[in-house]
Amino acid sequence: MFRALYGWTLRWAGSRRAGWALGAISFVESSVFPIPADVLFVPMCLSRPERAMRYALIATAASVLGGIFGWVIGHYFFDLIARPVLEFYSKREAFEALRGETGKGAILLMLVTSGLAHLPPIKVVTILSGVLAFDLKLFILSAIAARGARFYLLAWLLRRYGRTILGFTEKRLPWIAAGLCLALAGLWFGLKAL
Repeated sequence: MFRALYGWTLRWAGSRRAGWALGAISFVESSVFPIPADVLFVPMCLSRPERAMRYALIATAASVLGGIFGWVIGHYFFDLIARPVLEFYSKREAFEALRGETGKGAILLMLVTSGLAHLPPIKVVTILSGVLAFDLKLFILSAIAARGARFYLLAWLLRRYGRTILGFTEKRLPWIAAGLCLALAGLWFGLKAL
């Protein structure tokens, strides 16, 4: 399966319609699709480094729009779409517990961590944000900041260091993500203490 997905991404990365495919994957990844846009974004940036910043713009804009779509699903269509899925997987009670314990500050922190490091998955946070009626303007601003920072930084690194940085990141990705999440959690608790 992974070999087929890898081949698919490489074919799209070299295609004339690569930008459209990246936009579509970035959109659906933020609301319903389980595979991150990175599987297409990284090979595209490696194959056409001169277009890396353009790809970052496409991925950021589409991801934010997909996040808004996820927010709308959570806010307006939770009973119609999300609740039956949660009940099917016997996760409704767990979701309701999370819903009851999650405040606006926690949502903001999750938006940033999921936007930067996919922890927790962005689609979960976007739908939960809608369910909790998290301020849509703040939601959009935080999504632009987190997703933009992620895609533009990754584009810059891939453009500048190419395959060298990719090898470094692949070997240490769990440690990098964990370190980033710990730093963000520390920042959150520091701000909360003030």
